[in-house]
Amino acid sequence: MKELRRSYLDELISTIGTEDIKVITGIRRAGKSFLLRQFEQHISANIPDANIISINLSSTDFEDLLEYHALESYITTHYKEGAHNFVLIDEVQMSDGFERTINSLHASRRYDIYLTGSNAFLMSSDLATLFTGRTYTIHVFPFSFKEYLAYHDHPADIEQAFDDYFYDGGFAGSYAYPTRDQRYKYIREVYDTLILRDIVKKHKIKNPYTLNAICDFLTDNISKKTSMRSVAKGLNSTASTPVDESWQDTNHVTAGQYVSYLCEAYAFIKMPRYDIRGKQYLASLEKYYLTDHSFRFARLGTKVLDYGRIYENIVAIELLRRGYEVYVGSLWDKEVDFVAKKGDEKLYFQVSSDITSEETFTREAAPLLAINDAYPKILIARTRQPEADYEGIRILNLASFLSED
Repeated sequence: MKELRRSYLDELISTIGTEDIKVITGIRRAGKSFLLRQFEQHISANIPDANIISINLSSTDFEDLLEYHALESYITTHYKEGAHNFVLIDEVQMSDGFERTINSLHASRRYDIYLTGSNAFLMSSDLATLFTGRTYTIHVFPFSFKEYLAYHDHPADIEQAFDDYFYDGGFAGSYAYPTRDQRYKYIREVYDTLILRDIVKKHKIKNPYTLNAICDFLTDNISKKTSMRSVAKGLNSTASTPVDESWQDTNHVTAGQYVSYLCEAYAFIKMPRYDIRGKQYLASLEKYYLTDHSFRFARLGTKVLDYGRIYENIVAIELLRRGYEVYVGSLWDKEVDFVAKKGDEKLYFQVSSDITSEETFTREAAPLLAINDAYPKILIARTRQPEADYEGIRILNLASFLSED
């Protein structure tokens, strides 16, 4: 098994022995189950006194455990006195009443517990309600460009590899298919059948057409400042002749509800705005980014491309992967694409598709030059050139930035 998710695996390893319930979250098909298997292999190879109680509830081998009493009985029966007892449960939400079992096991203080589950049924916002004990969450994203390179054994031409990643995205399951049309069919299934089905089921949505329409609106407007009123207005203006008889005009309250469901299921990531001058967070006109940019192509096609906005989406998710809090920067009448914060570290980012023309370069650099502090300022573009410097601004090639630590 290729060890492709080293950073996530290292984080899991660092939690061994802690009392928290460890929960691996993230969008469907992002590799949560694969990561749990890697972790199990690490335990087997490196912890001599480990007793691993491993359960995959999506397998028929464990279909007798789809009720919480049976699940708890199985685990307690396999407990070994004097050993380090690990409980690894994949797709835990499939066991009816699972939270009662997990809370009972956690209260006994005898088990080191690790869980994965459906993004819509084991959301980070639900964990405090589900589990009376403390939880530690690891958010798994689809493959980064660096992981994409590792999967394909580090191709020599990094720029060509990025061109492929730009269209293929980070869902490794799609890479098994030989044609791009087949890969997009796979990704549409992730987006439509899995994400939307989970959301409709959990929230008992009676009008899935509206949810689909909001998905398409946000997908078509990634990286644009968005309000729920603009979402509702955009949907209603394009639905004068609805293709579904169940269509009803959408208001900003309903739009806000549905968008929150999509974010909870990790289809989209909401980026709040940050006033750089006033050093305060702004509660309006956020931006939304796709958890994986390939959703845009799978849903809307590739005929009309806005490279800059898609590059911006890729960088936004990469910064989150690297552990930053990420905000959209606001500075008077200017906008900085991202303010990234981690502890005492703060970085400012602009992302552009092409800065070869003087006019474009001046426009992209202006917001960074207007920031009156000493924190690093970075302009990322498809330069295909080594790193450069302009009045203190680091200018980085996009593919290089994504492929390096």
